[in-house]
Amino acid sequence: MFGYITPDAPYLFKKDETLYKAVYCGLCKGIGKGCGQCPRAALTYDMAFTSAIAHNIRGEDVKIERKRCIAHWFKRRPIAAPDGISVVLGCVNTILAYFKLCDDKRDGEKRGLMRVFLRAGFRRAEKLHPEAAETVKRHTAEQAELERAGCAVFDAAAEPTAEMLKDLSRYVLKEYATEYTDKLFYNLGKWVYLIDALDDYDKDVKKGRYNVLYNTYKKSSRQEVINCGGDDIKFSLEMLFAGMREALAGIDFHFNHDLTDNIILRGIPLKSREIFYGRQGVCDEQKKS
Repeated sequence: MFGYITPDAPYLFKKDETLYKAVYCGLCKGIGKGCGQCPRAALTYDMAFTSAIAHNIRGEDVKIERKRCIAHWFKRRPIAAPDGISVVLGCVNTILAYFKLCDDKRDGEKRGLMRVFLRAGFRRAEKLHPEAAETVKRHTAEQAELERAGCAVFDAAAEPTAEMLKDLSRYVLKEYATEYTDKLFYNLGKWVYLIDALDDYDKDVKKGRYNVLYNTYKKSSRQEVINCGGDDIKFSLEMLFAGMREALAGIDFHFNHDLTDNIILRGIPLKSREIFYGRQGVCDEQKKS
């Protein structure tokens, strides 16, 4: 995952802001407990969302304590105590990060060299959760094969990522997984893939890397793609959001779900607009409305 799944912060209730930060820090602690210290640097906001929604669906409340951490040692802050879910998700985060860095290495990216710092943590995660590691490995290989073939159809190119997130959600939720959670994470996977392709378009074109939107439109810049195929891209983003919203309505939650509602119902469309229009474009759009 890539760090795109974030809340719409100005519309968060104070209690939910506190919970989100506590869950994020608790997941960081969970990574340390399951995989060691180095992989903690690879923590993403996407996984913090997954932790919040997984705790709620499974009915396992978090225990929040005021503690210091290695990054903020001078002041105690609310941190969710590591538990089974946060340790599992910490391992999943490490596995995803390691395979992403391996992919970067194949693409000739310098940051791919950072995988050496995650190798020991990845091996620990793989030993603890071989099924999750095998899931990521299988779908990553499928993704690489589509990219080598030069796939120019967004729906097909995004399929391995969508299936991977759906399968990983089943692994984490266990008996609490339903058709609605499958649909939520499947659509999230496709959205993440498309929004990442749009966000990285100019960099990918400059470096000659695969990008499904380039293969579709053959334009030299992201702005040209938006000018040419913007309506189709917006339609795809809106349909994926509609699927998430429908899935969210069918999920049984044990606790208040204001936080995850904010992330899906407000954070996802906000991030889509930011990447499609740019931050200034979003501000201009809001002023008009």
